[in-house]
Amino acid sequence: MGLEQESAEVIGLQALAWLAGNDDLFPAFLATSGAAAETLASRAGDPAFLIAVLDFVMTEDAWLISFCDSVALPYAAVDRARQLLPGGARVHWT
Repeated sequence: MGLEQESAEVIGLQALAWLAGNDDLFPAFLATSGAAAETLASRAGDPAFLIAVLDFVMTEDAWLISFCDSVALPYAAVDRARQLLPGGARVHWT
């Protein structure tokens, strides 16, 4: 695992922690992802799950801004982290 992938995983974990601490968004994330609060710890090391976390955070600009501001990240870092995770590359159909 390269340093970039490791950094991407850290951003995914930060986003997961941010969601877990957000009483308004956390239930919506669980419902959308199909995850259970009891299994988050075991799923946190799965790149596909972290991609789902990052995708959820990027769903709304306000969520992305709030998360990035809370951990002092540039807004584009979340999408970049998503792309660096295994299976996270963007597919261009055209």
